[in-house]
Amino acid sequence: MKMENILIEKQENIAIITINRPEKLNALNKVTIQELHEGFKSLSTDSSVKAIIITGSGEKAFVAGADISEFAHFSEEEGGKLAAKGQELLFDFVENLSTPVIAAVNGFALGGGLELAMACHFRVASDNAKMGLPEVTLGVIPGYGGTQRLGQLVGKGRAMEMIMTAGMIDAEMAKNYGLVNHVVPQGELLDLAKGIASKIARNSSTAISKAIQAINANFKDGVNGYAVEIENFGACFGTEDFKEGTTAFLEKRKASFK
Repeated sequence: MKMENILIEKQENIAIITINRPEKLNALNKVTIQELHEGFKSLSTDSSVKAIIITGSGEKAFVAGADISEFAHFSEEEGGKLAAKGQELLFDFVENLSTPVIAAVNGFALGGGLELAMACHFRVASDNAKMGLPEVTLGVIPGYGGTQRLGQLVGKGRAMEMIMTAGMIDAEMAKNYGLVNHVVPQGELLDLAKGIASKIARNSSTAISKAIQAINANFKDGVNGYAVEIENFGACFGTEDFKEGTTAFLEKRKASFK
């Protein structure tokens, strides 16, 4: 599939997706959301890819928001469908992907951009990054999971303040809030993300996918996360990775996972 707005690069067992709309500060439109879905879907079925990094092109923005021109004249029904479709295609899809996804936030992550970063399994940021959910300034609320994931990551009170004031926070504050894990100069951001991805890639992909499911279960209504953990823990015992990992430990060598 030819992509207009994203670039995909593979470096050994790590894939890097770059949202490439610099003239629009990498804003998300329908085409970009669809391409991201297809890109993530393809990479998730590639057994050679052990981790995925997503970032934005240029030095200004990860994703500066959604492309407002596409929905400025939508009706209530159209607005609801827009949110539902976007969550299904991209945001929920990324959150539940079995391959780990790291957001390398290299500048502005606003509105849908921050929502995309929050859908990833965790985030690292450059020291010039700015993050926020400014939707209420447009007379609307975050619609791609922002009202839910922000509170899960930074707590209810901080999420309320950020959304209601429509204010931006800088990278250091985002780190203090627990919104990002690490902050480095922009020139070091991708190397940091690739370093973390390489550590992930050395471990069992099967076990990591089970861990992602179990951790996510804790944040889903009506789901007993402990029960999912128990089920997934038991399932690991039937895998080749478990045999290799435990055998390598007993033989005092490094495991070699497929």
